[in-house]
Amino acid sequence: MNRILSICLLLLLGGRAALAQNDVVNDDEKSSYNLNKPEREQWLKNTAAGLFIHFSVDAQLGVVISHSLVGASDEYADRFFNELPKTFNPSQFDPYQIAVLAKLAGMKYIVFTTKHHAGFCMWDTKTTDFNITKTPYKKDLLKEFVTATRAAGLDVGFYFSPEDFYFLHTNHLPISRDNVKMDAVLTKKYEDYNRRQCEELMTNYGKIDVFFIDGEPKEVVKETCWRLQPNILITRGAIKTPEQTLPGTPITQPWLSPITIGTAWQYQPTNERYKSGTQLIDLLIEARSKGGSLLLNVGPKPNGALPQEQEDRLREMAAWYFLNHEAIDSTRAWVVNKENNVLFTAKGDALYAIVTEVADWKEGERRTFTLHSVKAQPNTVVSVLGQNSKIMEYKPNLDVSCRYKQTANGLEVSVVKAQRIYDDHRWPNAVVIKLDHVAPAMAAAVTVETGAAKAATAGHALNGRLYNYQGKQVTRARFAYRAYRGRVETLYADPWKYSDWVKVGPDGRFVGTVKSPKGAFEYKAEAEQSGVNVEGDTKLVN
Repeated sequence: MNRILSICLLLLLGGRAALAQNDVVNDDEKSSYNLNKPEREQWLKNTAAGLFIHFSVDAQLGVVISHSLVGASDEYADRFFNELPKTFNPSQFDPYQIAVLAKLAGMKYIVFTTKHHAGFCMWDTKTTDFNITKTPYKKDLLKEFVTATRAAGLDVGFYFSPEDFYFLHTNHLPISRDNVKMDAVLTKKYEDYNRRQCEELMTNYGKIDVFFIDGEPKEVVKETCWRLQPNILITRGAIKTPEQTLPGTPITQPWLSPITIGTAWQYQPTNERYKSGTQLIDLLIEARSKGGSLLLNVGPKPNGALPQEQEDRLREMAAWYFLNHEAIDSTRAWVVNKENNVLFTAKGDALYAIVTEVADWKEGERRTFTLHSVKAQPNTVVSVLGQNSKIMEYKPNLDVSCRYKQTANGLEVSVVKAQRIYDDHRWPNAVVIKLDHVAPAMAAAVTVETGAAKAATAGHALNGRLYNYQGKQVTRARFAYRAYRGRVETLYADPWKYSDWVKVGPDGRFVGTVKSPKGAFEYKAEAEQSGVNVEGDTKLVN
């Protein structure tokens, strides 16, 4: 209750303005409280990644999980609820092997869909016959998941949807997500139904570490879970969980981003577009550089096995994590999260400069980077994670040592990519340069706020503002912009374009004009501070 009192005091002091920019008390405006224990939220801040598993009875159709019921005909809904369970038999579901693979890829916990919006329960529940034990599989699949995940040494997480289309259907209500109308009697019945299901989940499966709530009514779920398991960490419903995207700027409060390996949450056998292993690794790196965690989603096939494409990408992530685990586990954000294609994480007085976009960096090639936000100390040491920087296969006389030099412009670091990971010598993924015993070259980064956009004759006038920028060597700012492809598609979007640099006014305000793309576009402000481009959050013009 002390945390609730603290939040109330902050609100009395001026609402969100009393919080540091980008600090988030709660991701859900309808949510009234957060009883997560500080040590559990700190655990999440130290945790680089988790695995999300979306799996339900409609995996057999290869369609969007649950949502096809919204707006469906009565005939479709009847067949969904009555026919699909008769053929659902995930006999090849091997949660232990999935957990082992997840652990290799750097995941510390797995969140499994106990019940999605359709209302199908993946456990042996007494609340409804629309569950896994009434299928040819017959067994309690959730229990198998919990046992296997624990055996692999990972923490157990449950996804739970209080929204329940089966409940609506059986109570003769239209299936909808945003226009459900119940009287007081049915509302209480709905809450009691969800409460009893959560009581089963919180009492029949031992200690549950993480709980992800997706839909309404959330409050009865939160109350039940915290009452029965006070040490549980509730993510969505209590903390920020931006979906299918990453925040534009670092966030000091704990947060995670659930993101799909492809475009779909559940198994989609056709018309799917998978992200590459490099893209997924870069998403993990970016999340950590901004102080957050990646919750990467997979969707098993109807028989329970992972699709080969998803397993392949997890194994590529496993190879990268095996080399570079210390750069993402229990790290914190640096004074800036990146300099161009070099992203940063930190631990103690060690800094990890994670160089992305290196597909063309050949083995044996030396590259030099100037880092403006870093300065050397008398005992600074530079190394490349995974390699000893002494020997390179087949090139015994090549100098592959690591070097650094402090200059007036920044810390100059020179390293060689000297470890063979792939047979063809073309490992395309990020290289991590570790800098032991270094210090920030700036006390703090300027705060960049992306403001409103206004239509102009030649396109759009974009507004931005800087805070805490006096004395920080900031003289100019600009805007990045590109066509908006949709929430899922933004991860496949075009490269950013940039406006001209403009001067920053005495009050920190600046305006730039861009010839905006046709249709919707996204944009963000950025300022140059001591040679580093510091970005604001991304906004959308639709």
